[in-house]
Amino acid sequence: MLTILDGGMGRELSRRGVHDNTGLWSAQALLDAPDIVLQVHKDFIAAGAKIITTNSYSTIPSYLGKNDLAQGYIELTELAGKLARQAVDESGQQGDQDENVKVALGEKPLVVQVAASLPPLSESFRPDLVPSSADAETIYEAVVKALEPNVDLFLCETMSSGREALHAATQAKKHGNGKPVYVAWTLNEQPGTGLRSGESVAQALALIEPLNVDAYLFNCTHPEAILQALRELATLTDKPIGGYPNRFNKVDPNWTLDSDIKIGMRSDIDIEVFVQIAKQFEAAGATIIGGCCGIGPEYIAALAQAQTA
Repeated sequence: MLTILDGGMGRELSRRGVHDNTGLWSAQALLDAPDIVLQVHKDFIAAGAKIITTNSYSTIPSYLGKNDLAQGYIELTELAGKLARQAVDESGQQGDQDENVKVALGEKPLVVQVAASLPPLSESFRPDLVPSSADAETIYEAVVKALEPNVDLFLCETMSSGREALHAATQAKKHGNGKPVYVAWTLNEQPGTGLRSGESVAQALALIEPLNVDAYLFNCTHPEAILQALRELATLTDKPIGGYPNRFNKVDPNWTLDSDIKIGMRSDIDIEVFVQIAKQFEAAGATIIGGCCGIGPEYIAALAQAQTA
């Protein structure tokens, strides 16, 4: 059975005029328009997402420090978790009824889970900028503890290297109160060439496999690269696997959020193509599928509808 993730929060907030694509990125919305963050979560739930992700991708010291707000990262991270939980509660899909009663009545429980986003601590797609283990441990521990009361699982996402994933997943396992931990890597856009660090999928998997995480995914990458990686990953693990692609053009290896280098969006991935991509992922063994940057609620709605057609 397919579990549907939500889409890209940051780009959706930008599309709604809450922030631009620089500076504090999606964290700006927590400061200026938390009500819109809440609404985006609700829109993804209404579209059919069964896992929504906290808006904590840029509530980290490196981004917040651009506006001298680094000391407030724990408070903003906590707010991101609370808004996601509020969205689930207000959507009436918090699963507060006894599961056994629902099953006995022949009903399918309406439960939406909240995933805690544990992002890169410097820049996305930049394995060369991954901080030291000691520095990463301190921040990830604090982020995990801030999110834990309001989430159902932890999602270490857009991990550009095995080491980056190890940093995040270790702290999620250590301080996450036993909640499931998923790891999602970002890949080179050229299919079959592994992670952005140059590591193969097998190498990255071997590094974190001792942690016994609960699912392995690929995200924020061209769907063609994710499809190839899923086919490889399916031969390496019996854990659940999945993917949530972006609509970005190829990323320049020197890109940072504040650089003058513009990525832009692919015009060839419309809603119909996205649904076909999801079917290819599923055929490759994926049981967890959603979208990343540029994939809005309308895409997720089409994916959910395709599952019931």
